[in-house]
Amino acid sequence: MATQRKVIITCAVTGAIHTPSMSPHLPVTPEEIAEAGIAAAEAGAAILHLHARDPNNGKPTQDPAVFERFLPRIKTSTDAVINLTTGGSPHMTVEERMRPAMEFKPELASMNMGSMNFGLFPMLNRYDSFQHEWERAHLENSRDLVFKNTFADIETAMTLGAENGTRFECECYDIGHLYNLRNLMDRGIVGGRVFVQSVFGILGGIGPHPEDVMHMRRTADRLFGDAYEWSVLGAGSSQMRIAAQSAAMGGHVRVGLEDSLWLAPGKLAESNASQVTKVREILEGLSFEVATPDEAREMLQLKGADKVGF
Repeated sequence: MATQRKVIITCAVTGAIHTPSMSPHLPVTPEEIAEAGIAAAEAGAAILHLHARDPNNGKPTQDPAVFERFLPRIKTSTDAVINLTTGGSPHMTVEERMRPAMEFKPELASMNMGSMNFGLFPMLNRYDSFQHEWERAHLENSRDLVFKNTFADIETAMTLGAENGTRFECECYDIGHLYNLRNLMDRGIVGGRVFVQSVFGILGGIGPHPEDVMHMRRTADRLFGDAYEWSVLGAGSSQMRIAAQSAAMGGHVRVGLEDSLWLAPGKLAESNASQVTKVREILEGLSFEVATPDEAREMLQLKGADKVGF
């Protein structure tokens, strides 16, 4: 099994899963997203995975005008790699979801490797009331929702992204998604060193058991050999346990309030930076060094921050 000298920390700052009523610390406005991203980078995140929200009600948006209100500030304040979502929200069309990546030509963009059920509705049981009307519907509607990422969708997005020099964080929520990625590689749609982000603990995808993590790693090793970099994210309470397991198995890690609102049992994370600091302490406790943004660029064969469109 391949191991690397340094571990890349990605921080997913706000995402589209959690809603403002779930935590007062979830970044919503462009100013909050910028401040959260900058602090996460200062704490040791080499990559910032960014979504945008309507500043008035916190609803996920892929409107490039909202991204434009925080991207330049983050770029001038840090040297972190900017990774823009093409996932957006499961409720959006693929065309909507691609708009920020097409306009801003980032070094890195996320890409889900298959269609799936994406169940957020169990979170309804945890909250008595919501600040905004959209929040309850957002969770309830996931009961009857397929997060659409067909082969045609993925091929179109990756081909367009490649024309801009954008590379992809290939998000794999299940074992079949690894096989989908292998197929795309075999057909020449994906080339170079592949960045696989394995996602554990979303209802509809693979679970967060240690055996699930091992199965994902073994399968990726078999399919991709040494031609990939592996990172993990654990949803909710599994975040830090799965990060530690990934690092011990030669992988990279992702944290952030997109993936978990918590820092410890019963304790909300007051910032993204606090999660970055915690995972960094875990990594350094395991005798791993944390990668700088430029080291991450080299590992992932990225084009460089001077070649983006913002």
